[in-house]
Amino acid sequence: MTWSLPEPMLTVAVDSPALPTGWAAEPKWDGYRAQLAVHADRRVLLRSRQGTDMTASFPEIRTAALAQLPADTGLDGELVVWEQGGLAFERLQQRLARRGTGAAEAARQWPAHYVVFDLVHAGGELTGWPYEQRRAALEALFADQRLEAPLTLCPSTTDPAVARGWLEWTAAGLEGLCFKRLDEPYLRGARLWRK
Repeated sequence: MTWSLPEPMLTVAVDSPALPTGWAAEPKWDGYRAQLAVHADRRVLLRSRQGTDMTASFPEIRTAALAQLPADTGLDGELVVWEQGGLAFERLQQRLARRGTGAAEAARQWPAHYVVFDLVHAGGELTGWPYEQRRAALEALFADQRLEAPLTLCPSTTDPAVARGWLEWTAAGLEGLCFKRLDEPYLRGARLWRK
């Protein structure tokens, strides 16, 4: 059965960093938004928010996806590069244009991590599920498959105090917070998440 990744759900800026009741908060990373798919034929696709294929630029993510993820899995997340205790967006930018041996060398110098914040496909389409259910399935995927770096589970909380504490991570490369309504499905291209 053929399937494709949904158009990414987007955010709209809000003035208050206070976590509303009925919503979850996640850190918003300084990286590249990307979706990752592993198809039944073990073909891997890592694509940007705009739909650009970035798979060849990040061979370590492709290798980890093949080794760790079950077939027919679709994820939404953020590509990041860590350097000296913080996120290095400029290193991530340098990685995009590289392919082949250049990409392999860049992966050794500045390895990327894929911080996963949503599960959009797992053998069947999940975008109609509410965030709370998708999040539980994502956490189960990480636990059951024993996923490890460079695949990383993004933290999520419904505790306003924890969310406020994450705002102190700005020195490490956190851009703020992303709020997702617990009962909200993944709506293709909709601007319903808040940042």
